[in-house]
Amino acid sequence: MGVQWELFCRVIDNFGDIGVAWRLARDLAARGQRVRLWLDDDSALSWMAPEGVPAGIEVLPWAASLREQQPGDVVVETFGCDLPEAFVARMAVRTVPPQWINLEYLSAERYVERSHGLSSPQFRGPGQGLNKRFFYPGFTPRTGGLLREPGLLAQPLDAPAWLAQRGLQRRPGERIVSLFAYSNPQLPQLLAELAREPTLLLVCPGAAQQQIAALQPSGGLRWQALPYLSQPGFDQLLQACDLNFVRGEDSFVRAQWAGHPFVWQIYPQDDGAHGPKL
Repeated sequence: MGVQWELFCRVIDNFGDIGVAWRLARDLAARGQRVRLWLDDDSALSWMAPEGVPAGIEVLPWAASLREQQPGDVVVETFGCDLPEAFVARMAVRTVPPQWINLEYLSAERYVERSHGLSSPQFRGPGQGLNKRFFYPGFTPRTGGLLREPGLLAQPLDAPAWLAQRGLQRRPGERIVSLFAYSNPQLPQLLAELAREPTLLLVCPGAAQQQIAALQPSGGLRWQALPYLSQPGFDQLLQACDLNFVRGEDSFVRAQWAGHPFVWQIYPQDDGAHGPKL
């Protein structure tokens, strides 16, 4: 039997948090680990994982963790979601305390190397006596690295066949571009630039898709609205395109594994915190 992992995730708005949590759960289960994924909203899994929940993973409602009597061996608190106090209290009385990990957001800022692996002893509250450690994903040996499934880079994609399965075909001289973006006032200018050469634009669901539908681009640009794709399907989309526009954290990393040129739209924050991160 593998180690029992407890993954806690709150779904905020853009599905990035649950996207990372689901990738982590899948990867752990594929390595023989047992995972319980506690979610406050699991509706995104209907399209993110349409094939269902694989062996080794249990998806459970967040509220049920208040009654769970046996916390597992490793507890992962994703993106500062704050564990339920009742669950933390039971962690504290476990004969062998679980490893408690706070999984942070990806960044290349200097503090990440200083902070990765630091411990936070709990001196008060329901977790008194426990020790939380910070896990910072990153790009250097002094960080936690990035999620990548074994063998991912050795799996070439038959891009024409993948497109054909979706009723799409590259026309002679045409480039294929994917767009997964937040709402952006510069989108009309981007479409005009893409229209200068024959381009098939594959647009993921969300604000950008709604914007383009209202703009009705023309010229050398034709576009196709995509449905929500599963995680493997989204990864294959990035592999099938010549250029990818991505947003947030999960698709930013997946665009790098795809190995094609890409443009990243960082999540804009009102206080400007995205500037130093960018």
